[in-house]
Amino acid sequence: MSLSLWLALVVACLVISCTPGAGAINTMTNALGSGWSRSIWGILGQQLALVVHVAIVAAGVGALVSRSHVAFEAIRYVGAAYLVLLGVRQLRAPVDQQVEAEQVREPAWPMFRRGLLVNLTNPKAIVFFLAFLPQFVRPDRPLAPQYAVLTATVVTVDVLVMWFGFATAARGLARLTARESGRRTLNRVFGSLFVGVGVLLAAVH
Repeated sequence: MSLSLWLALVVACLVISCTPGAGAINTMTNALGSGWSRSIWGILGQQLALVVHVAIVAAGVGALVSRSHVAFEAIRYVGAAYLVLLGVRQLRAPVDQQVEAEQVREPAWPMFRRGLLVNLTNPKAIVFFLAFLPQFVRPDRPLAPQYAVLTATVVTVDVLVMWFGFATAARGLARLTARESGRRTLNRVFGSLFVGVGVLLAAVH
């Protein structure tokens, strides 16, 4: 891959990663609930899902999913339902005035698993990568090295944007979690955002 093509890829990845979505909401929720440093576990889960999406497209399965209305719709509704479930859980999360932030930090594995599922159950990501990746692949050259560079670039840019962008932005809201009313408000806001994204995923074609 030429330097100019790679730089174009970096710019495209920045635009994509900076667009707010379920991954950004999940990252900010993790940063508020478990701290900036520990939010990396959810981000890593999201990156594994991106790697899977790229692998699916590279294997040609993405084309099958994009053409199969039943498969696409099934995955889309499962993903939407999962986001709504996360939103309902956030809305119903208990707010204990005596609980300190250090005591409510979530273990790494649930954060990683949730990040993985949030991105993995989005079939539009597969279709997007199906349209996006070929722009940066030269079919007359070995494909494996090109997909390796693509994957590394997509993952690196997304980690930087999620961790130093959205997770850092959430730190500005951290002072609200010091009060019970603030924690309740944030639960409602992020719970509603999860539900809203889930509903949009189910409704928008």
